[in-house]
Amino acid sequence: MRDLTNRQYYLAFRPDSLPGPEHVPCRDVPVQLPGEGEALLRNIYISLDPAIRGWMSDAHNYIAPIPIGAPVRSTVIGRVIQSNCRSLEEGDVVMAVGGWEQYTTGPAAAMTKLDEHAGIPLSSFLGALGPTGLTALFGLMEVGKPRPGETVLVSAAAGAVGSVVGQIAKMQGCRVVGIAGSEEKCRWIKEDLGFDEAINYKACGDLEAAIRQACPGGVDVYFDNVGGEILDAALLCLNKYARVAVCGWISTYNENGAPGPRNLWQLVAESVTMQGFVVIDYMDRFAEGVDKLAQWLLAGKLQYREEIVDGLDNILPAFLKLFDGSNQGKLIIRIPE
Repeated sequence: MRDLTNRQYYLAFRPDSLPGPEHVPCRDVPVQLPGEGEALLRNIYISLDPAIRGWMSDAHNYIAPIPIGAPVRSTVIGRVIQSNCRSLEEGDVVMAVGGWEQYTTGPAAAMTKLDEHAGIPLSSFLGALGPTGLTALFGLMEVGKPRPGETVLVSAAAGAVGSVVGQIAKMQGCRVVGIAGSEEKCRWIKEDLGFDEAINYKACGDLEAAIRQACPGGVDVYFDNVGGEILDAALLCLNKYARVAVCGWISTYNENGAPGPRNLWQLVAESVTMQGFVVIDYMDRFAEGVDKLAQWLLAGKLQYREEIVDGLDNILPAFLKLFDGSNQGKLIIRIPE
């Protein structure tokens, strides 16, 4: 083990806009052997999520910024290759908070053991059955509070979170309209996922008018993944007592001094509730959420897309796909065993 080399992509300095190779260079360092109560993982999958861009900043966030010089933080799935605790054995597969690296060393108490023989792809525990699916489930049900017959509008609707939100909303008896960035994505959420309508925001021209046309009875729940101009348009289409669940504002993550929403007065005009959330708010209910998502998945009621990119050295170009919308569903790096 002492001869193993760990390739890492680390934060050299904080980006002002899109991160480049100068912000996230790679290095090869000796593997850190596990101390008491720790385990060493050989990473198999690394999750790529928009939130990582926020952690690269030193702005106040729901978890501490990534320290300069540390590997870029990410959720990983890895195989235990050395254990210094009783709860994990060599060969076990676990999910943990790790980094953009080949090997992760950390406390076993913070690792979740996964069953690789359950008939469910391991990668799904980073997506539909992991933080992505749980974000969709709790954000929609606990913040959005949809009721049968209401209209739910979802931005980034073909993305990892938005696509699950729309399907859960349909299960609640809602009319669901998705906003996406291409005709192919719009076809997918309508034809395969069962959305009632889809809006291509890059081709519709007047987005407010497009939302009003797709939602003739107004919007009761808006699940916001993007912020920016899409949020501004959606705010003008809300019904009385509508709920806005703010999951992310990816449209402004790489802009310094980006303008804030212009139409927040609608919160007063229509007595709207707008609430931000993060999935760790519901950590004590994760087991309940995973169980529900797994039931839907195994029953064929929940579909998801993954884009799996092979090779750790492709991690930064793959990550940047999140910000131009070219990814197809949940974005994951795979390091073949």
